[in-house]
This record gives sequence, C-alpha cells and structure tokens, in this order.
Amino acid sequence: MEVTTPWSRAEIYFHGAHVTQFQKHGEPPLLFLSQCSRFEAGAPIRGGIPIIFPWFGKPADKAGQHGFARVREWELKEVVSPADGSVILRLSLPQQPELPGCVVEYVVGVSNVLSAELIVTNKSDQQLKFENCLHTYLTIGDISAVSVTGLKGVDYLDSLEGRQRKTESDDGVGFTGEVDRIYINTPQAVEIRDESLRRVINVEKEHSLSTVVWNPWIAKAKAMSDYGDDEYQRMVCVESGNVAVNEVTLPPGETSRLKVKLSSATG
Repeated sequence: MEVTTPWSRAEIYFHGAHVTQFQKHGEPPLLFLSQCSRFEAGAPIRGGIPIIFPWFGKPADKAGQHGFARVREWELKEVVSPADGSVILRLSLPQQPELPGCVVEYVVGVSNVLSAELIVTNKSDQQLKFENCLHTYLTIGDISAVSVTGLKGVDYLDSLEGRQRKTESDDGVGFTGEVDRIYINTPQAVEIRDESLRRVINVEKEHSLSTVVWNPWIAKAKAMSDYGDDEYQRMVCVESGNVAVNEVTLPPGETSRLKVKLSSATG
C-alpha cells in the first residue's frame, strides 16, 4: 500500500505490517531496502522496519529468528486522513496460536515525519513475557562517514562477543567493521549523523529501553542471500525496543506500547 502526503511518501506491506519506504520530497529515502530482498510468504523483507516480536535474535528454545510477527500477514483495520494532511494507518495481527489472548496492533503515521507504534494487550489470565523491537534500516551515504550519537556512557551487550557487557566511551559510534550491539537502559533519543548525505536523522522513542546498533560489514553481507554484497556501505540499523535485560513483563489486562518517531534535517 502506497501513502502520499504533502511532505512525503511511504509504502507499507501487509506481510509483516512492514513499512518498506519513507521518503520526504526532495530528500534521499530515509529507510533502506535491499535490492535483493525476498517478497515471499514465510520470509522476512530485508530492510525498512521489520517488527521484531515476541522474541529478539534466535533463542535456543524458539523456532526462527526475531519472532513471527515480521513473517505473518496482518490486517488493515483503519486509514485516517486528519485535516493536517497526515495519514494514519492501523493494522492488527490476527490471533496467533503461539500467544493465545494476546492482541497486537500497529499504528503508522506518515507526514513530514514517520511514526510507528506497536501495541500489545494481554487479554489472557497469565503474565506475558516478550521482547519487541522496531528493526529500523536507515539509508546513509557512506558507512565510513556516519556516527550514532547519544549513547556515550551507556552499557551495551556486544553480540559479536557472546553479549559481553561493555560501556560506550565514544561521543559517537563509528563503523570500521561489523557492529552488533544492544545498548541497554536507553530511553533517550539518538541521532545518526551522516556527513556524506549532509543529513541528521533523529530517532525519538517512547517506552523503549533498548537501542540496537547494527551493520553487517563485508563478510556477513556476502553471506546473506537477501542482501547485496556492497549494501552494508549504504545502511545502518538503529533499532528501538525492549530486548535482553529489558524484556517486557506484561500482567493480565495490561497494555504495552512501543513508539518510534523518525525525522530528518539536511544541511
């Protein structure tokens, strides 16, 4: 489904409730989408904003990586066009046998910014534990000229070293090789400073305590069949959610909300 506003255009697939494109008029795309991505049943789309739920990564006791939400078909429930020119879409995930009594909705807002909110309601009589993450792929001009700021002094789990806990000492996270980190207890916004495109991308979030930063670099890029060998140079993932030590525990009758707002400025 394509959405156009006075400021931007976006594209959303019902497969995975996946936002694949968002681009402000006159700017490069904000979201990155691999040219090799598979658009087929049972496979995730490589790029855009995959919804990671109800688990992150590939735990030994789970089938498949990053949960099932990103590979299931969602239903469009509502499209609203407020007087301000924005467009709001509400989607829902049909009841899943893996999580009886769990109601999952997704609200996407398109204007001069892109917002996405994952809403999980526990209608069962049991406590529900899960991880969630909006696995955002961002377009950048050159990975060697990019830094992610706002994380200095924050502890992170280094997934390249068995989730060893470390502390970020740099003002900005730079990239000279593969990076795969879970920054924990991070409710604050972060910025992606892109010298090549002369653009700053701001990632604001609500009800998110984890920030995941990822770039696969050369070897992993070549090993992924749905990802171009050189595409690592033009993308970075800065993901907002609640994973690892920030896993969500949701009592019966309660609702969890994870919201992200992406904005950009050039010059």
